[in-house]
Parts: sequence; structure tokens; C-alpha cells
Amino acid sequence: MERIVSTWDPDRYLTYADERGRPFLDLVARIGATSPTSVVDLGCGPGNMTRLLAERWPEATVTGVDSSAEMLAKAGALGLETRLADVRDWVESAPAGGVDVLVSNAMLQWVPGHLDLLPRLAEVVAPGGWLAFQVPGNFGELSHTLREEVGAEPAYAPYLADVDRPASHDPADYWRVLDDAGLEVDAWETTYLHVLRGEDAVFDWISGTSLRPFRAALPGELWTPYAEELKARLRVAYPATSGRVLLPFRRIFVIARR
Repeated sequence: MERIVSTWDPDRYLTYADERGRPFLDLVARIGATSPTSVVDLGCGPGNMTRLLAERWPEATVTGVDSSAEMLAKAGALGLETRLADVRDWVESAPAGGVDVLVSNAMLQWVPGHLDLLPRLAEVVAPGGWLAFQVPGNFGELSHTLREEVGAEPAYAPYLADVDRPASHDPADYWRVLDDAGLEVDAWETTYLHVLRGEDAVFDWISGTSLRPFRAALPGELWTPYAEELKARLRVAYPATSGRVLLPFRRIFVIARR
């Protein structure tokens, strides 16, 4: 079956901008760079977080890199310097030791085999520079397992077998790879408890991220029953109380310095 390419909807993604932005703020707060000249945000998305990097280091050249033209259109409208590229292509063309601060926020989980990519990303970081990234670590949670359970039903499975699925590793795995690459590494995890509004809030949350490939792969006549069944199961798994839903969300953080 031909591979289906899903696109990003910046407006849907930004529906939970505060909740998605909090891990970025926690990550960047741990970067000790004082006067970098070059800062790159890999997977910059709509640029709302990249703009904070430019505000923190106004003397630096800050570049947002993303593979989504739709996302970069939003970022460009904020006046940011952007580049359309897949991270695997970008890193191959980046000069060794050319970036003072290299940041990636909730992007690497979309790159298959990204653990093997980390040593190359480390090479791009300048002496004394910083590599900082965070990825979701919640792929065993019901928000993801129920998506897969419904997708495994006979009507949907043939369409969903080859779609992109995000994945990540434990903090110790990232620590070992970057330590072997000669960086000084700090890795940790945090579980956030997001308070979302609406009985289908969890469905709305994953619609902007991990559910995108499923939506792109399923024909319209199958998407509607798939979505309704998934919503029903998510309502049971994450019941609303007074119109609010609690969503635990584990994140993995890594700060590494050359």
C-alpha cells in the first residue's frame, strides 16, 4: 500500500498551546548559554516557542527548522528565520560544531531510529554549546493504546498498518548515547497533569498530533466511525468531572553540553 503522508494543522496544534508549551519552557530554563551566536530549533512548528528563544537571546541568529510548510508559514508570519527540511537532511548538511544552542521540542519521537541520530546531532553542537530536547514518554498510556486497539479492528487495520507512529526511549537510553558521544548529560522525566475541558478533550488533544497519520490514512467513510468509537472509549478512560478531564502526560528531557 502506498505510504500516506499526513500534514500538520497549526491551528489545531495550537488549541492546547499552553499545555504543549510548558515542557518547552521547563527544558529551555535548564540551558545555561549566556551569549550564543547561533540557535536552531529543530521541529519549530508554528514558531510560538521559537520566538521565545529569539527573545531570550536577541543577539543570536535564531533559525526554526521544520518539515511542514504549513507550520513554517505560521512561524514566518512571526518574523522568524525558517528553513524547510527534514531533520535527517538538515543534520547532514549542517557544519560540524556550528551551532551554539540546538533545541528540539517534541519532534524526535517522529523520527524512526532517532537514537542513532543523536551522535550526529551532537557533532553539530559547538564546543561549549548545548543540545536540549524533550519527547513524549506516554506511549503506553490509554490515549495511545486505545487509538491502536480501535485501529486494529478488521475494517481499519489494512489502512493503518504502515502509518507513522511516534516512539521514544527512557532517559537512561539518551544519557548513555550522548555520554558516549562525549557530552556532559543531564536527563530526567516529568509527568504533567493537564486539566482539559470538554468530554472529548483527549480526542481533541491527540487529533493535533499522534492521530494525524490515522486521519490521513483512513477513507472518509471509515474515519467517522473510527473517530466515534475512539471518542467513546476515551470518554470511559478519561471521564469528565464538571466538564474537566485529567490527562497525565509523561515527558522525557535531555540537556547535554559539549
